[in-house]
Amino acid sequence: MARRGPALSISGMGASVWAFIKGGRAAWLTVLASLALSLIGVYAIDVATITTPPDPGPQLGPVAMRQLFYIGIGVTAAVLILIPHYRAYGFASWFLLAAAVGLLVFLLIPIVPSSIVRARNGARSWIDLGPADFQPSELAKIAYVFVLAWYLRFSRHHRTFRGLLPPAIITAIPVGLITLQPDLGTASLFVPALFAVLVAAGARMKHLAAIVLIAAMAAPAAYPILKPHQKERFVGLVKQLRGDTSADQDINMQSVTAQRVAGAGQWDGTGDRQSRVLLRYNALPERHNDMIFAVLCNRFGFTGALSILALYALWIAGALLTAGLSREPFGRLVPVGLAAFIAAQTVINVGMNLGVVPIIGITLPFVSHGGSSMIACWLMTGVVLAISIRQPTMSLRRTFEWDDER
Repeated sequence: MARRGPALSISGMGASVWAFIKGGRAAWLTVLASLALSLIGVYAIDVATITTPPDPGPQLGPVAMRQLFYIGIGVTAAVLILIPHYRAYGFASWFLLAAAVGLLVFLLIPIVPSSIVRARNGARSWIDLGPADFQPSELAKIAYVFVLAWYLRFSRHHRTFRGLLPPAIITAIPVGLITLQPDLGTASLFVPALFAVLVAAGARMKHLAAIVLIAAMAAPAAYPILKPHQKERFVGLVKQLRGDTSADQDINMQSVTAQRVAGAGQWDGTGDRQSRVLLRYNALPERHNDMIFAVLCNRFGFTGALSILALYALWIAGALLTAGLSREPFGRLVPVGLAAFIAAQTVINVGMNLGVVPIIGITLPFVSHGGSSMIACWLMTGVVLAISIRQPTMSLRRTFEWDDER
């Protein structure tokens, strides 16, 4: 009997965890991960921007304080989005997407004064609101997932190859407008979200595989239409992969510096002051924004970076568990789409910092500095939580349960 104690204890713990998840509380994993990542981001931004910390005692710099303010707005937005029933966002999804598309079109109008829309890093992606800037493409992600999930919730047409055309058109509208800004990085995030939602909705894998194959074969044809700086990024990446260092002080300077900063952290990272000094003498552009993961690797090392990636895995797990336990089709698809956006954005940003994908201007969710990104990420967390805590007591209609013959 004595030997059964630990086994019973482990079994009881597993049962408690499952009861917690099954009880509609899986989304609290996303909330926990969101909060942890946000606070880690504040510290990383402070390390990146204050390379000569004041004495005595720790004090946050102005950029980190601004990020705390953005977190406060994001958390407030997440709480507010809980007030309506989550299905209300399905009914309003087409309106929300239309509003987002309208703002994306507004960014491209040439006659709009530069005081309102000013190109930054070659892209017209932000609306100047005075104290802060607003990036419509961030909210377009959420509206897009709402529309896609609402369209597919009871659909069977997407089970045919021709039936994939409407979701493709829905995707092409925001992707095309964002590409014209040009913001190739954000535009690239919509495709993984589309595929994830289609898979969750029961699309045939052979159709999706055929689309991937066609897209891969057609991809080289898109190269001539890229902007010169976008072409240079791809050329620079190829040089890096070949071991060519001729562009290390030119187009590859940001990537090489990020890799050097990240590698300096080794396994267990550097101390706070040492990390700040290293960042002072290694001029890494956008180190508080797109290249923040290199700062995290420098400060916390390889093991710390893995722990941060584990927090993203926790966020995604909470969203997918919420989707899997949902009894309602809209509630099953939305968390999948949001999780795909977070996953794709994280993978691309980490790849940029480690020199395995071109630098295409992708932020690290919850961690990089920026108000629009922070608010959008917390809104995603709020949506997942809303679906988790407002589950119907019984299935409204059977969906996504087809055999291969139908």
